[in-house]
Amino acid sequence: MDLVKLTENIVKSLVVNVDAVSVKEFPTDEENVMLIQVVVDSADMGRVIGKSGRTANAIRTLVQASSALSDNKYIKIDIDKF
Repeated sequence: MDLVKLTENIVKSLVVNVDAVSVKEFPTDEENVMLIQVVVDSADMGRVIGKSGRTANAIRTLVQASSALSDNKYIKIDIDKF
């Protein structure tokens, strides 16, 4: 499964401004690590992060579990606003 697409689907289901969501994969220096950057509207930032970061951690957990089933890479997700 494409982990970037999975992350995008999860984030888009949480936000109000779906058109402002941008999810991209960036290369890392480490061999077995994948960095996914999520950019959302500043008004939706609280919805994606959640109270005490619980929603963001849940997103990371789901994507990491999906990675363990396919290519077993460590996933880092960076959430930003614009």
